[in-house]
Order: sequence, then structure tokens, then C-alpha cells
Amino acid sequence: MTIAEEFATRNFSIYGQWTGVICIFLCFALGISHLFHVSIMILFGALCLASSFLIIFIEIPLLLRICPTSAKFDTFMRRFTTNYMRAGIYLVMGITQWLSLIKEASSLIAAAIMLTLAASFYALAGVKGQGFVGSKTLGGQGVAQMII
Repeated sequence: MTIAEEFATRNFSIYGQWTGVICIFLCFALGISHLFHVSIMILFGALCLASSFLIIFIEIPLLLRICPTSAKFDTFMRRFTTNYMRAGIYLVMGITQWLSLIKEASSLIAAAIMLTLAASFYALAGVKGQGFVGSKTLGGQGVAQMII
């Protein structure tokens, strides 16, 4: 199934997953750029950077199989297999970045918007009763099973 065919299914969890992939790159870049500020923005930059690494393992399940991780980390990451749990973690990460605006307006607002958008997509999928469907391109249903 191609990416276009996945989007044509109108399953909001697919939209959430691909928005999450955009968040990986956005949070990584913005997190690094904010590490060079001389204010509290360093903290929000570090949280944004940490979010990018967390999202990588949430959205690309293949990495849990090929990267050496601890059993505790694997158990923690397996909590985010439902739409509601993913919406929750994205909402927490988004609120964290929205809080950075209290100190000063910065480019972290882009991360806040995208993280909130991903949370919205996952929440919509849950409300509509759509089951979580992982993108095959990102290591969902068939790819991860081939490695076992």
C-alpha cells in the first residue's frame, strides 16, 4: 500500500502517524536550535529534543525491534499502541511547548502546533471508533513481522 492509498483510507490514525513523523524532524531541529539560548528556553529546547526521540520510537515500531533497548523502555513504549494513549502523549508534549510561550514567543510554537495537531488526529480516530492502523511504510503491520 502506498502512502497515497493509506491517506485515502480516511483513517485519522494514519494522519496522526504521518503528522508525528513531521514532528520528529521539527522537534529535533527546534530543540537543537533552542539549546543555544541563554534563558529558560534551553529547558524547553531540551524537552522538545527529547520529544523527538520519544516520537521516533512511538511512530516507527520497527526501531523497537532493531535498536537495543531495555525491557523497561520497551514496556513503556508499548503503552502507546492505542489512539487515545497516543493522543494523550502528544497532548502532553504539545502543552509543554505551549507553556514555552509564557516566557517568550519563539519558533517552538511550530512544534506546539504540530504536536497538538497529531494529538487531535489520534483523538478523532478514537472518538470515531477507528482502530489504530500503523503505516506499512513506517514499519507497521507487515514490515516489523518480517524481522522476527
